[in-house]
Amino acid sequence: MLPIMRSQVGLSYLAGGWLATINYAGYMAGALLAASISDLGRKFVLFRIGLVFAVLSTAAMGMTENVYLWALLRFVSGVSSTAGLLLASGLVLNWLIRHGCRAELGLHFTGVGLGIVVSGVAIAGMESLAWDQQWIGLGALGILFFLPAWYWLPAPSALQAGASKTPTMAVVAPSPHWMGLLIVAYFCAGFGYVVSATFIVAILENLPLLAGKGSWVWVTVGIAATPASFFWDRTARVIGQIPALLLAYGLQTVSIILSVLTDSSTLNLISAILFGGTFVGIVSLTLTLIGRCYPENPAKAMARLTLSYGVAQILAPAMGGYIAAASGSYERALIVAAGVMIAGMLLLVALRNHDGRQEA
Repeated sequence: MLPIMRSQVGLSYLAGGWLATINYAGYMAGALLAASISDLGRKFVLFRIGLVFAVLSTAAMGMTENVYLWALLRFVSGVSSTAGLLLASGLVLNWLIRHGCRAELGLHFTGVGLGIVVSGVAIAGMESLAWDQQWIGLGALGILFFLPAWYWLPAPSALQAGASKTPTMAVVAPSPHWMGLLIVAYFCAGFGYVVSATFIVAILENLPLLAGKGSWVWVTVGIAATPASFFWDRTARVIGQIPALLLAYGLQTVSIILSVLTDSSTLNLISAILFGGTFVGIVSLTLTLIGRCYPENPAKAMARLTLSYGVAQILAPAMGGYIAAASGSYERALIVAAGVMIAGMLLLVALRNHDGRQEA
């Protein structure tokens, strides 16, 4: 929606960057809330509340032109997004562990890619409508996915009652140094992700062959992201989770660099595919890794780790907005993002060398 609002409402580069920053600040606030709660039942209630506010805050974006209300709504949307990306991930992983299933989140995270595809196709189908009608339409579409999300995820009490009687294996918690390396590496991933996610459509819209096709670029990202979690789950089984993370970080860095080095529409579409195929894998692999370290309450551990990702999501869009406003393009912001991703890879190498036992 960013390029649409820029063209129809006159939203500036800087205002767009700040709206994204406020959205991610809401996500960080939601992560803080999740980290403060240990009771799985309360997390389940928060998950459902988040679903409600996700739909309402999306539709409400089309009911005002006040930038301060937009900022408030993006904050609420950010808080609510922790329902699917964080709270549900922990609840699902807890369910898998208690039922003796493979502790992988690949299937769950296909929802991220599918959501991107559906939203992109929806915007393409609503291109004849005004920006406000498109926001309301997206909110209405969200109701279709709200219902299965509400009814299909079992409450923790129900899954505990029917869980396997096989006791959970004792897991040695990682050392503070190991955790610190992972937290900073995940910060780097968040920084690289959010610069691309916030600006990729606007960047490709500036290319002559892709002008006016921003929503289809987003669909391309989603199509690449949908099967990616399965691919990264299987890659991790073969080479280990941290080596798989290193590969994903490297490919995402390549996707960022391609956007900087070339104006070729083909290469930039390849960049979008690489981005879609890696960012979900990085999140899925990281949350699975930390969830296995804390199998009794993975959502709380995931929330602590996610705070570092959230800090990056707050800093990066505002930085990108300032750089774009000063330079007239997003190129320099992408260069910074690529450098941060490379730093993240170095941290993962240190993490792997620190304690290989944590890769299991």
